[in-house]
Amino acid sequence: VFDFMVHSYRAYTFKHLWVSPVNVRDKLYALIDYEIEQAKAGNKARISIKINNIDDHEVIKRLYEASSAGVKIRIIVRGMCSLVPGVEGVSENISVISIVGRFLEHPRYFIFHHAGNQQVYISSADLMTRNLDRRVEVGCPILDETLKNQIVDIFNLQWSDNTKARIIDREQANNYKSRGNKRKVRSQIEIYDYLKEWNKLLAKSNEEHPAG
Repeated sequence: VFDFMVHSYRAYTFKHLWVSPVNVRDKLYALIDYEIEQAKAGNKARISIKINNIDDHEVIKRLYEASSAGVKIRIIVRGMCSLVPGVEGVSENISVISIVGRFLEHPRYFIFHHAGNQQVYISSADLMTRNLDRRVEVGCPILDETLKNQIVDIFNLQWSDNTKARIIDREQANNYKSRGNKRKVRSQIEIYDYLKEWNKLLAKSNEEHPAG
């Protein structure tokens, strides 16, 4: 990646990394297209995305195609969202929420069901044209199963937020998610507690099984 930044005129290939503006679109589209194929075959197909902003029309178009094919898509977006969820025949399988709370969040990650062999990627890039085509951005797969499960857990915690989560819909009402009779879930605090407990367990494990 650093060599590419110095010699950007050269042709580069990357085995695992997503690197803008080299291959991020191709890698992302391939994963979305796989979910589309699975949905069309009648199999479970899901995509979960956590980002700051989404405005790239080609990515949005691809997600609409996935929704139309039957792929269930969940998106957590902190800021700008040009995608319109819940439109019949276009995006009825896409749900979007936005969470703005005590902590300023910057994580960006992508979770693909991938026929049960869940694929998880982290990335510096938002789904914006500038990030995909005009900046150097890097993403990578999470190969460690423990870390992969942790990211999935964190996404699910955020998706269950019923305190700070607003529903992004076609009316642009941005109403808070209804809590109903469910217990109060403020995801940023829940994640803080989750990671604190996880670190305690990790420290205990390191004490019991010291390296070397």
